Amino acid sequence: MLGLGAAGVAAGPSLQRAVEAVTSRDPTGLSGVLPGGGGFRYYSVVSSVPNRDASDYALTVDGLVERPASYRLADLMAMEQTRIVHDVQCVTGWRVPATPFEGVRLSRLLELAGVRDGATAVRFTCFDGEYSESLTLDQARRDDVLVAVKMQDRPVTHAHGGPVRLYVAPMYFYKSAKWLSGITVTPTVRPGYWENYGYDVDAWVGRSNGRDDAPTG
Repeated sequence: MLGLGAAGVAAGPSLQRAVEAVTSRDPTGLSGVLPGGGGFRYYSVVSSVPNRDASDYALTVDGLVERPASYRLADLMAMEQTRIVHDVQCVTGWRVPATPFEGVRLSRLLELAGVRDGATAVRFTCFDGEYSESLTLDQARRDDVLVAVKMQDRPVTHAHGGPVRLYVAPMYFYKSAKWLSGITVTPTVRPGYWENYGYDVDAWVGRSNGRDDAPTG
């Protein structure tokens, strides 16, 4: 499998239908990447991730908020849904155009929680036990940032970070944390997993990381 992983990085689309997923704890991300169906690559920073579904999934909202909350999958699906169609752009160069995501606007969950004075950022944690991300409060309140329950008009699969993942449309895909389990409002930005390995905290497509010339879309 490791040999196939190396070949997948080199060969790209020619192996897309050969392998669906692989996981790795390699901070470079390279040995954890294999081509996937539809042009996607699958990344994980741990060797295995537990499955969650409607029976045991929970998303907590806490930190500097007036009303901490916990949402089951059914709770999120019952809320008003927003659909966004936008290119998915990875910092490593691959792109999947016009990909639909659907879910609850993050701004709505923050509104329901009641953000307290002194808050300037939001931290995201994941049930893989390792990954984390962050946004400024202004970024988190954008209309194109979702707590997504659907991707490509289907429930978000486990391989794609389901049942619930973050989706930050205008930023590189590493900001769209998979296997989302926690939203914590914080006084300052806390760099996420990949930022600790040199990636930009602000990851606007075409304007950060120095790896892509794509327009912001």
